[in-house]
Amino acid sequence: MGPVIHIAGTNGKGSTTAFLRAMAEAAGLRVHVLTSPHLVRFAERIRISGRLIEDAALSARIDEVEDVNAGLPISFFEITTALAFHAFAREPADLCLIEVGLGGRFDASNVFAAPAVSVITPIDYDHLEMLGPELGKIAWEKAGIIKADRPAVSARQRPEAEAVIEAEAEALGAPLTLMGRDFDAWSERGRLVVQAGDRLLDLPPPALRGAHQIANAGLAVAALLALGDPRIDEAAMGGGLASTSWPGRFQRLTAGPLAAMAAGTDLWIDGAHNPHAGVALAEACADLTSRDGRPVTLIVGMLGRKDATGFFAAFKALAPTVFTTAFHSPSATPADALAEAARSQGLNAQVADGVEAALARALAVPGPPPHLVICGSLHFIGDVLALAPETWPA
Repeated sequence: MGPVIHIAGTNGKGSTTAFLRAMAEAAGLRVHVLTSPHLVRFAERIRISGRLIEDAALSARIDEVEDVNAGLPISFFEITTALAFHAFAREPADLCLIEVGLGGRFDASNVFAAPAVSVITPIDYDHLEMLGPELGKIAWEKAGIIKADRPAVSARQRPEAEAVIEAEAEALGAPLTLMGRDFDAWSERGRLVVQAGDRLLDLPPPALRGAHQIANAGLAVAALLALGDPRIDEAAMGGGLASTSWPGRFQRLTAGPLAAMAAGTDLWIDGAHNPHAGVALAEACADLTSRDGRPVTLIVGMLGRKDATGFFAAFKALAPTVFTTAFHSPSATPADALAEAARSQGLNAQVADGVEAALARALAVPGPPPHLVICGSLHFIGDVLALAPETWPA
C-alpha cells in the first residue's frame, strides 16, 4: 500500500486529506485515498493512483471481500474499509491517505501499527451519541490513531483536547508536532505562510476558500514535513495547494439546474453541519457580504442527530435569512423543527418544500440579489450535486 498518513478529527479531515493528496500528486507521487462519506457515488470513497475506483474493479473487490467475510456480521464502513485496503494492495502506491470514519481508536481504519504520520484535525462536539459527551472523551477517541514512536501532527485544539493528545503522545513516545506550539500558518499579503521550526514557507493561497482552510492547509504542510519525502518539495506544495479541489466544501456551484436558477448571483454549497463548522462557514459568509454589502441567505437541510441550535448560533451576528427544508433521508430533521432552531437564535427562518422551492423563494425576496449558500448535511449537499451529471464529484 505504501506509507500511510492516517487522519482523524471532527472537522477538516476531508479538506486536509484533499490538500495532502494534491501536494503529493503535484510531486508526481501515486496516491491511494480512502475518504467518507461520498456525495453522489460510492466510488468517491476510494481513489486509486489519482482516479476514482472504476465500476468493474469495485464490483470485483466487493465480491472478493464478501466471499472472505462469508456472511458474518459486518458494518457498512467496515466492509468499505476492507474492500478499499484490498483494492489498494493490488496496485503499488507512493503514499496512502486514510481518513478515519468515526472517532479513531476503535475505527475500522485503525489497523496500522506504524503509520508514517498520524494527523489530528480540530476536535469539537459531534457524534456525541457514540463518542461523547465530554470533549476529553472525544479527544481520547481521536488520539487513538497515535502510535508508538511514530510522528503525530495536530491542529490547534481546545485546551482540554490538547491535553489528551499530548498525554497520549507522551505515553507512546510519539513525537508530537502541535499547531500553535511547534508550527503555525497564516495568511499574509494574499499568500499562505507556514512556519515550522526554523523553516518559513511562503506558499500560494489554498484553492479552498475560507479562513479555516488556511489552518487546514498549514496542517497538511506540517504533516508532509513530518513525512519527510524529499520529492514533495516547496514547489510541489505550492502547486498542490493552488489546485486542490474538495467538492461540497464551500464550493461555488456554477453548473446544473440550481446554478441556472441563480444566474445573476453567486451560489455556494457547504457541508457544515455542527457548531464548530458553523463558525467557519459564518466567517466565510461574512467575508462574502463584506466585499459588496449584499446579504447572505442560507438554505439548510440537516440530519436529526446534529446540534442545529448550536449551528445557527454561529450566524447571530451575520443575521442571514434562512430557508429550511427536508431532503431524501429518513434521518433528516423536519424543516419546521429546523426553522424553529434558527428562530431560537434570532434568525428570520421560513420553511420551504424542497431545495428548488427554497431557492426560488430566496431569489424572490426584494432587494439586491443575496449570496446564496446551501448548507447542512453532506447527504443534503450530495442530493444537490446529484441533480446533474456535470456536478458529480470526479
